[in-house]
Amino acid sequence: MALLAFFWSASLPLVEALTFSHLGTRASSYGSVRLWGSVGFIVAVLGLGWLLDRLPLSTTLWVSLAILGGILACALVLPEKHVDRHESDHLPIGDVLRRREVKALFAACFFMAAAHGALYVFYSIFLVDRGYSTSMVGFLWTLGVVAEIAVFLALPRLLHAFSLRMILLLSFACAVARFLMIGWGVEWLGIVLVAQLLHAATFGAYHAAAVAAVNRWFAGRHQARGQALYGSVSFGAGGMLGGLLSGWAWDSLGAELTYSLSSVFALAGMIILWRGWRPAAAGKVK
Repeated sequence: MALLAFFWSASLPLVEALTFSHLGTRASSYGSVRLWGSVGFIVAVLGLGWLLDRLPLSTTLWVSLAILGGILACALVLPEKHVDRHESDHLPIGDVLRRREVKALFAACFFMAAAHGALYVFYSIFLVDRGYSTSMVGFLWTLGVVAEIAVFLALPRLLHAFSLRMILLLSFACAVARFLMIGWGVEWLGIVLVAQLLHAATFGAYHAAAVAAVNRWFAGRHQARGQALYGSVSFGAGGMLGGLLSGWAWDSLGAELTYSLSSVFALAGMIILWRGWRPAAAGKVK
């Protein structure tokens, strides 16, 4: 698994950088490309669920191999995009990293990923333990991803109406509310449905705005490294911390307080972002 993760971790930042390179001045169309990842997730979950009702669990390995083979085939035919020289190319990447708003964004993303640790590790188990059927669990995950797709489709309008800073702050605020709703409102289906719809903000809008900000701050030859740093700090370090702490908290504190801790992480990220990324800096990347 460590060997797989070592190589797999490079794919996301390279894909993001290549996507923005091809989009050029049409960066607001990023959501129209990214939504296909969400569609793939839904197809994989529903299709594999149907398949495993009829075939042994070991089939998962062969399906995974087929999907990875498909990714390799797509990568081989992806057209290269020449990155135009940018005025910031001569600057060391450390100059970008020392900017106050960049440090604030990366720190906030770290906490947002940590906040999602308990969701990705324990959410399905939590729902089943509270009486939800496995089919309902699958529906709830699908609902969240459908809401995420809706945000990606609406991304050009959102970027026109709001600054990246505002989209991110609203996403963090939704995360604070969402994890409290999951932890303390799981007995009520209506609350669980609303919490899943908030996935549109806590992942869809958040991720789209974060990669857009990184793309604009890390221009030219720094673009791929900027996306790699974003992925490493957030999904890598933050996701690892969130997963480890949620495992400890689940046994020691219980589910409700574990998701409350997730809410605290999201709140910490929101405060860091609000204080570190000033509106003046946001105006540079609207």
